[in-house]
Amino acid sequence: MKIYTKTGDKGETSLIYGTRVPKNHPRVDAYGTLDEANAAIGTAISLLTVENDSLRESLQRVQTLLFHAGAELATPPDKRVQWKLESKHTSSLEADIDRWSGNLPPLKQFILPGGCPSSAALHQARTIVRRAERLIVALSEVDRSGETLPFINRLSDYLFVAARYANHLQGTEETPLVPDI
Repeated sequence: MKIYTKTGDKGETSLIYGTRVPKNHPRVDAYGTLDEANAAIGTAISLLTVENDSLRESLQRVQTLLFHAGAELATPPDKRVQWKLESKHTSSLEADIDRWSGNLPPLKQFILPGGCPSSAALHQARTIVRRAERLIVALSEVDRSGETLPFINRLSDYLFVAARYANHLQGTEETPLVPDI
């Protein structure tokens, strides 16, 4: 089977169930941005230097759930969604946030994104997720979003704490924001 189909050569792509839309359709923009976030999370995983299977497994679970969110966004509103996010998935993010936060010093000021390479990649993934969230909000004004929007909203919080936790595991100090430079 060839990877290329040539069906998108004129600027269209297929949603799930075959509906053709322009490649700049808001739905395609939203799930494409989730794909970008998923790749950034993959980069962060590849940069983890401290063996921590629970962090790695959690991030890989999130990658799978981002495929679910993408499938939901790629399904026309009048069709059945094959993979759906549920409230339990959002609750799972919250549980990880709470568990990791218990190991971190409380924030007393803003921090700059960065630190160890995996943390920096997680911060980048967080900003991509925030962009996806804005696109999904715009799309949800005319379409369903189900549990996707709450999940994506929580995911950016999760990635922020995961970035801090990666720094903690690596022994890398966070850089505080110095507002008066």
